[in-house]
Amino acid sequence: MKRALHLLIQLAVTAVVACLGAYGFLYMQVPAAALIPTATTAPVATREGRVIPSVPASDVAISIHASREQPAAIVSYRDAVARAAPSVVTVHSARTEKGPLGLAQKTVAGLGSGVIVDADGYIVTNYHVVHDATELAVALADGSLHLARLAGVDAESDIALLRIDAENLRSITLADIDDVAVGDVVLAVGNPLGVGQTVTQGIVSAIVRKGVNPTENFIQTDAAINPGNSGGALIDTSGRLVGINTLILSHSGGSEGIGFAIPVDYVQTIAATLKAKGHVARAWLGVATGTPPHGNGALVVTVEHEGPADRAGIAAGDIIVRIGERSVEHPQDLRGVVVGAEPSVHVPIEFSRNGNRVTVDVELAPLPTPQAAR
Repeated sequence: MKRALHLLIQLAVTAVVACLGAYGFLYMQVPAAALIPTATTAPVATREGRVIPSVPASDVAISIHASREQPAAIVSYRDAVARAAPSVVTVHSARTEKGPLGLAQKTVAGLGSGVIVDADGYIVTNYHVVHDATELAVALADGSLHLARLAGVDAESDIALLRIDAENLRSITLADIDDVAVGDVVLAVGNPLGVGQTVTQGIVSAIVRKGVNPTENFIQTDAAINPGNSGGALIDTSGRLVGINTLILSHSGGSEGIGFAIPVDYVQTIAATLKAKGHVARAWLGVATGTPPHGNGALVVTVEHEGPADRAGIAAGDIIVRIGERSVEHPQDLRGVVVGAEPSVHVPIEFSRNGNRVTVDVELAPLPTPQAAR
């Protein structure tokens, strides 16, 4: 009897020791990330001696979870999405194509995205989304479907302006392109592959501002952009429009982290011109500009021989500060003269040369053809 009792006691002690050993082993194997919550915030001491977590100063939702180790801040962009999502729409198109051997015709459906830029029913999308379409319809974020008509298109910028008859539309808020920088967090909102409105996150990878063509003027992002996102919104963390998603570079046909959006200021210029005229005229100034070493304006880098600027006396090294009634703060401000301006129009241009202000009259010319440019 005593031996049996003694054996039971030994077994119990052995089991307890084994459990404690296993617990210690498991504790040692738990990674630090599981013990310290991720996305933690740095503690900041207050004047009262308390320690509180610091949080990002932006329009993002922050959720603090109770923890014995350290409070964890979870960043959410729900507020930005809530502001912008009602302004992002789905664009349905239909076009007629000839069948095999041209014996029959078939209707091909297309799908893209668009952004409400005016509560009067104006919607910006890509030209390639609506090109050759015989029928157009827009589905709003609330699911309602509305017939759409073209207000104007500009193939060169790949921008089209649609209009629908609907009430209580919410136009998107526009960002200041000068506040956008490489490294900023951005969100792509659209309808990729027809799955419904989707939001993806990335950063601004690059900003290229060389000229007036889409290939010379874009925002690059690694936010996922797929077929169907074309014409959709690229927004910042405040829900403001930064650009219109337009194309990707891809070996597979899907997103590989290299997407491009048309900058919001260029979109605004084209959309305003399409709304007013239905088309976009382009005139030629004949200069290439860059950022001046000091102050605002557009530094003239080169001048085309016998071009409008050359004939008016503008030379390399001049800093253009005003065109007509509008001041020039940045080199891209000159784009307004080329885009939307009619050839043969006379425009007063003020520039700085060796510290002196000079104003000349420039007669804009038609854009030279590629053959003439050679």
